[in-house]
Amino acid sequence: MSIIFNEQNKTFYLNGKGYSYIFRINAVGYPEHLHFGAAVPCEDVSFVRSFGSRSQIATPAGVDNPNLSYNNTLPEIAFFGTSDYREPTFLVESERGDRLCDLEYVGHDILNEKPRINGMPSLDGGETLVVHLKDKFGDMQVDLYYSVYDDVSVISRRIVYKNGGNTTLKLHRAYSFTLGFGGVDYDVVTFPGNWMAERTPERRPMPHGVISSDSKRYSSSATQNPFIMVTSKDATEQFGEAYGISLIYSSSFVLKAEGTSNGDSIVTGGINDFDFCWTLGAGEILETPEAVIAYSNEGIGGMSRTLHDTFREHLINKRFVKQPRPIVINNWEATYFNFDNEKLCAIVDSVEGTGIDTLVLDDGWFGERKNDRFALGDWYVNEQKLVGGIDVIIEHTHAKGMKFGLWFEPEMINEDSDLYRAHPDYAIGVPGRPRSYSRHQYCLDLTRKDVRDCVVEMINKMLREHKIDYVKWDYNRNVTDAFSVGTDPERQSEFAHRYALGLYDICERIINGNPHVFFEGCAGGGGRYDPAMLYYFPQIWTSDCSDADTRTKIQYGTSMMYPLSTMSCHVSAVPNHQTHRVTPMSSRANIAHLGATGYELDTTKFTDEDKAAVKAQVEEYKQIQDIVLEGDLYRIENPYVSNYFTEMVVSKDKSRAILCVYRREAPANGDTKRIRLQGLDKDKTYRIEKLGIVASGASLMNVGMGVNYRLEDYTSDMYIITEA
Repeated sequence: MSIIFNEQNKTFYLNGKGYSYIFRINAVGYPEHLHFGAAVPCEDVSFVRSFGSRSQIATPAGVDNPNLSYNNTLPEIAFFGTSDYREPTFLVESERGDRLCDLEYVGHDILNEKPRINGMPSLDGGETLVVHLKDKFGDMQVDLYYSVYDDVSVISRRIVYKNGGNTTLKLHRAYSFTLGFGGVDYDVVTFPGNWMAERTPERRPMPHGVISSDSKRYSSSATQNPFIMVTSKDATEQFGEAYGISLIYSSSFVLKAEGTSNGDSIVTGGINDFDFCWTLGAGEILETPEAVIAYSNEGIGGMSRTLHDTFREHLINKRFVKQPRPIVINNWEATYFNFDNEKLCAIVDSVEGTGIDTLVLDDGWFGERKNDRFALGDWYVNEQKLVGGIDVIIEHTHAKGMKFGLWFEPEMINEDSDLYRAHPDYAIGVPGRPRSYSRHQYCLDLTRKDVRDCVVEMINKMLREHKIDYVKWDYNRNVTDAFSVGTDPERQSEFAHRYALGLYDICERIINGNPHVFFEGCAGGGGRYDPAMLYYFPQIWTSDCSDADTRTKIQYGTSMMYPLSTMSCHVSAVPNHQTHRVTPMSSRANIAHLGATGYELDTTKFTDEDKAAVKAQVEEYKQIQDIVLEGDLYRIENPYVSNYFTEMVVSKDKSRAILCVYRREAPANGDTKRIRLQGLDKDKTYRIEKLGIVASGASLMNVGMGVNYRLEDYTSDMYIITEA
């Protein structure tokens, strides 16, 4: 790992694990991108520049050379108004109303370690380059941050915007990065979706124009994810170049890919500039969220494994990231709101001896909560429902050798609640205008410190006064009616970003303030599944849809950017409560085992056979949990295009692996299936006990193995592979 600046040719060389990132300061003082890809020597590569356009394009002020037009230069940052017509990285307005900027290089610093971003999650570590730019004719100052790592093939990028003058500036756009690609011969992959259908890969050619993936929901959302991928045309899971750009951010975002008029491409993005304007007073700065950019020349799978390692090593809480996870029984689909002490104690008793080690008490334990219309915000125990208080259940659970978990939705409030009656202004909305309902609830105004203080005190009081080991943190609707009575009228367009900062503040004070508690994230399922949330939550409820067949697709798409260890996956009842599909319990368990596993069904109805099956499933999971949490993932069969879903996870030392094979529909006359394994050591010998196979890694990967299934839909097998 190294960052080198060649003074002679004004070129920066950023050398990470297996890649080089190169840009120079060109003749007009502009940072010009040259290369990001496979590692090359630190030599002059400016010969990559070509000039094909003959159009009479504008040039920077005082420059009469079309080859130096910003529009003909691959950018590290793009700005509108002075000969650059591509998607700008930022837009700034001066007090006199002009929106021009003309940045030039004024210096740089090389830091041994990346500084933390104020008030936002980011990767730790990393040697860091800070490039200082200044408007030639105005007060705008911009610092470009680049961090490189010696253990993962990523570079992290962000921008700090500063008002260096004495007058006020307004930022109408403030993205985190711009990344240049020579040519347009690429594909772009985005991840749209919906509730119970999150993170669906959608691949298309790089356009002549703009592809935009964004959220205007004040959260990273189920409908889009803050991740975009750029691949070579021939890229597959195993071959070709792949770039993955993941934004560490939890509010409204945008990521754009653009094929430009001169035949190059750029990707840019960050805080969504829709309904955005940030005021910078004299000397004030705005720090943007960090973008993590992974590179692989070993296909899309290589890019995914790079991001997985990055998040596990440099982002997720080190106390929990590789530790065995709680194996929970969640009462929600067993009881919904209809529970009491007797029902909950019966659930605890019914799983004794199975290996399930944590009861999670879901929604309905607090205030006057009868259904989803009441009591959000009243975080005190409903002793009419839980007679004698919540400690009765906690003590019973602990006496059985299990841990106890509790559900909260800290960011929300019902109109029918004590909190709303006392503080109606705590809810987001415009005074005098009716608010929009969603799930019969409003959102709390986390941009206000007094509201955050109230939330933090209520949650921390519960965690102080009761022996709670685990928290499920939910977020069941998106913000509407964006307005804060605590913000000046002219700054209301700062709401979306201020909401994110408020969210991170309460996470710091609740989650990091209770280091003994394990926190799981949830947002109506996977509605806020992003890297910033992974900084606080080692695992996230992947989707409210727990149907095994649907989960093959959701978990496949999610694994493109997020490690299996972050996916909370439950075995639930059949017919499934979301799809009404009936799948074998073995398949439900095998799919759930490709993540942080658990159960969500009425265990008091278990037969002896059911209980024995769960015990065997938990025992098997405990054998493979370290591989799931720490291993390298290989996606072999894509359930979006195949009747099969096949994934393999290999330990880092390649001594052990698991292979999950799932078949959706049984053909009338059967079929044969050969699977070529991946990720093994070709020179090692492996044993697959279930099939009686002993063979070399070379044979298993190049010849493959055959699998057979019963004449039944939705069948699966989990194979454990060990070094012989």
